[in-house]
Amino acid sequence: METTDVSGLVNHPWDLSAREARFLQAELATRIVLEDRIGSVQRVAGVDVGFEQKGSITRAAIAVLSFPELEVIDQSVVRQPTCFPYVPGLLSFRELPAVLVAWEALQTKPDLLLCDGQGIAHPRRLGIASHLGLWIDRPTIGVAKKRLVGTFEEPGIEKGYWTPLMDKEETIGAVLRSRTGVKPLYISPGHRISLPTALKFVQACLTRYRLPETTRQAHNLASH
Repeated sequence: METTDVSGLVNHPWDLSAREARFLQAELATRIVLEDRIGSVQRVAGVDVGFEQKGSITRAAIAVLSFPELEVIDQSVVRQPTCFPYVPGLLSFRELPAVLVAWEALQTKPDLLLCDGQGIAHPRRLGIASHLGLWIDRPTIGVAKKRLVGTFEEPGIEKGYWTPLMDKEETIGAVLRSRTGVKPLYISPGHRISLPTALKFVQACLTRYRLPETTRQAHNLASH
């Protein structure tokens, strides 16, 4: 069911049952690297996915920005038929096929990607950011608007405050107040990055909005 291509990147079929997908997630999660293997970051990207025609069409968007200036330098939007049902915890199987087409269409590839969704803050430690990071072999961060798993203490009300996101005794992310007085974001490493570094880059991509400029730009592309 699952293979690896000659460059060492994960390569597997997408037409799986939910049971097969969960089994594959558990296996792929063992390959996630939670230490910094990044290098120089001059371009960052946001990744977001929307749906059209009652979910039958997946609309994937990637916006590439200069770093640290956060100016858009490339973007890609792809629409294609949705081939996997909506199953909580398996959203990467529904969304990534279109994201990967959008990735291939980019003229300028980023050094780091911030995904609208989870990294390892996932029941099987393989949210969309982790899955994507493994597939393209790039550092990725999950920047989610909602919690999928874990417990936390509410962070301070002002921008920049954060608290650990815990699952039993394991730290799986951080709950970050990205703007004073708004609901926090749920940050987790995707692949090839540590939690402290993930937090640093998310905060460096914040402007005056709740979302980092990366995923904000991608969200605008994915939802219009």
